[in-house]
Amino acid sequence: MRRYFILPDGEGRFFITENTPFFIVEDLRFTFGKVETVLVDEETFNEKMEDYISSLESRLEEGEEAEGAIFEDLLAGSDAPIIQLLNTIFLKAIKVGASDIHFEPYERDVIVKFRLDGVLHEVTRIPFSSYPKVVSRVKVISRLNVAEKRLPQDGRIKVRIGKKQIDMRVSTLPTVFGERVVIRLLDRSHKLLTLKELGFSDRDHAVFEDVITKPHGLILVTGPTGSGKTTTLYAAIQRIWTPEKNILTVEDPVEYQMEGINQVQVNPRIGLTFAAGLRSILRQDPDVIMIGEIRDLETAEIAVRASMTGHLVFSTLHTNDAPSSIARLTDMGVEPFLVASSLECVLAQRLVRRVCSHCAFEYEPTEEELKTIHSVLGDVNVVRLKRGKGCERCLGTGYSGRIAIYQVMKIDEEMRALISRTSDTEKIRELAKKRGMRTLLEDGMEKVLSGITTVEEVLQVARD
Repeated sequence: MRRYFILPDGEGRFFITENTPFFIVEDLRFTFGKVETVLVDEETFNEKMEDYISSLESRLEEGEEAEGAIFEDLLAGSDAPIIQLLNTIFLKAIKVGASDIHFEPYERDVIVKFRLDGVLHEVTRIPFSSYPKVVSRVKVISRLNVAEKRLPQDGRIKVRIGKKQIDMRVSTLPTVFGERVVIRLLDRSHKLLTLKELGFSDRDHAVFEDVITKPHGLILVTGPTGSGKTTTLYAAIQRIWTPEKNILTVEDPVEYQMEGINQVQVNPRIGLTFAAGLRSILRQDPDVIMIGEIRDLETAEIAVRASMTGHLVFSTLHTNDAPSSIARLTDMGVEPFLVASSLECVLAQRLVRRVCSHCAFEYEPTEEELKTIHSVLGDVNVVRLKRGKGCERCLGTGYSGRIAIYQVMKIDEEMRALISRTSDTEKIRELAKKRGMRTLLEDGMEKVLSGITTVEEVLQVARD
């Protein structure tokens, strides 16, 4: 039996087939009033169905483009108060470089916050009475179900502002006082950073540059969520890319599209996990592989064995520092001798906020700051440090933008021998320091002396 019995032609008529049940035609007349039905054979119905589906697809594509164009016009100006309010919030978020917009409903009003350089800042408040219209507007432009208020929803908005292409990922969550909305902003026109722009010291840059240009091996970047690991991996891949190399990635999600690199989006709902994607990638004759994250033993073992069979493999782990990544891999179940044989380098990182260049000023460090710096770097000469006064460009924070602090642990023969014998983090850390590895705190305090960031900011993200 056919699934479809009726088909609109867009001009008020409906095509039906001979096997269309009578009650369906009656329901149609009850819903739309007097309608004209056209009886067609099965073959004609199928042809018209194909035409109808094709027209829907083209209209959907045109609709996406049109929506972007409409939204551009709205940003230029609109008389509707709710649209003006939302456009003002969006424009301000994009102008200051916010990564997220939060709408948090409470009993009396709704707080709007921007996440700027990793920190949430309240920027305005919306009367509670106006908030349902704001949520409805967000749902409409992100193609969500406006009537559904009891379940979480996820959507997307594509916006063009001048030369900027902004991808907004919308998430709604029902709470006691209404739907909480978070919008993640991704600037598609944003240029990916190079290795030199990330924040490496000269020594660490030379070490990392050396290992990523090797023909094979495993390179890990560790750190918590939001510490810039993916940005570092993208920079490394861009550095080594040539037309002669086949570079493939498997990611969750694909944050930025890189020309010349084939990127695979993980989709666990259909069985496309990191491990499944990695197995398929290995059949695509790759030279370089990037795995978004090693989460389980299966992915770890495939990555390790791929690195030992002539592939250069990049991936990430969630560990506190570089030396503890060895214990993490062995705890997953990877044999120590495989870790020792495959691993070339482990890089740990955090992000610290930069002192705002527009309101920065020099000052004499306090005794507490001097004590902290000397406890980390030893007896160094500290004359003046920098901090920001706070201005309109940095929302009064004194910081603008972020830079990474790094800990680079290169795996040499002595380290391989130690890893084969033990995964004890303290012993590995001790040997790594002896071989020249610096801690995150040391790298951070060096950036404090250079006037890039502040003591408080480094201690906030890299305190031992």
